[in-house]
Amino acid sequence: MTAISAPLTDMVQLELFDLPVITQSSKQIAVKSARSGTFTDNMKLPVHRWFRYSAGFSAEWAEQLIREYSPSVVLDPFAGSGTTLLAAQAAGAMAYGYESHPFVARIAIAKTHWNQPVRKLLEAKNELLQVARQATFPEMGVMPDLLAKCYTPEVLLQLYALRNAYLACAAHFEPEVAQLLWLALTAILRSCSFVGTAQWQYILPNKRKSKSLDPFMAFEQKITEMMADMDVLRNSIHCSEAVLLVHDARAVPDEVAIDSVDLVVTSPPYPNNYDYADATRLEMSFWGEITGWCDLQEIVRQYIIRSCSQHATAEKLKMETLLADPAIEAIRDELSAVCYELSEIRLTKGGRKAYHTMIAAYFCDLSKVFQALRPVCKLGSTLCFVIGDSAPYGIYVPVEDWLGRLAVDAGFKSFSFEKLRDRNIKWKNRKHRVPLHEGRLWIKG
Repeated sequence: MTAISAPLTDMVQLELFDLPVITQSSKQIAVKSARSGTFTDNMKLPVHRWFRYSAGFSAEWAEQLIREYSPSVVLDPFAGSGTTLLAAQAAGAMAYGYESHPFVARIAIAKTHWNQPVRKLLEAKNELLQVARQATFPEMGVMPDLLAKCYTPEVLLQLYALRNAYLACAAHFEPEVAQLLWLALTAILRSCSFVGTAQWQYILPNKRKSKSLDPFMAFEQKITEMMADMDVLRNSIHCSEAVLLVHDARAVPDEVAIDSVDLVVTSPPYPNNYDYADATRLEMSFWGEITGWCDLQEIVRQYIIRSCSQHATAEKLKMETLLADPAIEAIRDELSAVCYELSEIRLTKGGRKAYHTMIAAYFCDLSKVFQALRPVCKLGSTLCFVIGDSAPYGIYVPVEDWLGRLAVDAGFKSFSFEKLRDRNIKWKNRKHRVPLHEGRLWIKG
C-alpha cells in the first residue's frame, strides 16, 4: 500500500483527545473538522436543511474539497439526500449522483430544483392550501397502523387534506415545482407527530414529544423557508448541472461516460446494522407507497447495499456462497475468519442476528461498487469515502483497510485513511465496548 496525502490545505491534527493547549478558535476548527463526517452543520445551510438525512457529511467540507480539486466531473455513488450534488452546484462543477433507495432519491431530486422561480412555488402553495382547506372530511382510505399510532385524528385529517390536495393539483404545476411541494409536505410529517419521530430515526410510538406542529402552519412555514433559501442561493451562486440517477452503485450506468470522473465524494452505508429502509417507513406509509414493515424488502431493501441484519435475513443469504465470491478475493481469508467467528458467537445471543452473512454481503457489495467506479474514473482521479468501522457482537471489522484493499484490487492505485473522530467510547449502559472511529478513506485512481 502506498499512502497518499489528504489534499485539504487547512488540515488540523485530528486526534482530538491528544490535542495540545490551543486557542479557542483553533479548537472550534478542530471540532468542526472532526464533525465534517456528519450532517450536523448542514441543518444551518440553505436547501440542505429542507430535509435531514442521518447519513452523510458536511456540505461545507464537500464544497471546499471540490473547489480544491476543480474537477470537470464529480460523482457521488451514494448520493443520499443530495449533499455532494448541492455542494458541486455551489462550487460550479458538473456532478452526478447515484441513489438506489427510491424514496431518498426523490428527496435529492426535489432539492436540486431549488433554482425554480420563487413566484411559481408561492402560487402553487396557495392553490394547494386553498384546496386542502376546503376538504372538511378528506378521503383517507385504509389507514396504515403506523400512522394511526403517530398522529391525533385531527392532525391526520389535516395531513390527508394536504396530501389529497397535492395529488389533485400536482398535474397543474410544472414538474419541478410539484416535486418541491411534495418535499415540503414530506418534510413536516415528523414535526406534526406527537410521538418519538426524531428526524430520520426509527419511529418510537411509545415515546411522547412535548409539542407537535399544526400541519397547515408547518407546511406554510416550510414553504417560506424554502423560498427564502431559493432567493439566497439564486443571488449567491451560479448553478451548474447536477444529475441524480436512481441507480445501484454496484453497476455502471449508461448516463456517465467512461473515463470522465475526476473526483468521487461519498459516504456509503456503514456496516453497523442501521436499516435505511425502515428509516423512511413513516413517510412511505403516508404517501401510500407501502402498507407496512413487510413491504420494505420488496420496495426498498432489495435495491440497496446489504448493511443490516434484517436485509441479510430477508434474503436468506448463505455465508459460504458469499465468501466464495471472486469479488472479495483480496480480503477473503481475514473476512472469512471474522464471519465464521460471528456465526459461532451469534448462537450464544438471544437475537441471533445474521451479522455473519451481513458482513460478508457488505464487502461483496462494496467490492462491486469499486469495480463499477473504475471504468468511469479517470487515471489519477481521487476518491474520498467517509466511512466508519464496525464491531457486531464485539467482533472488530477493520472496514477502511478492507475497503482500501478492495479498491486496489479493482484497479485503483493506492489508499490511505484519515481519522476524524472516535466513536463508541461513551460506554455507560452499552453492551459492546469496542472503540470505533470514523474518517476519510482516500483512494488514488
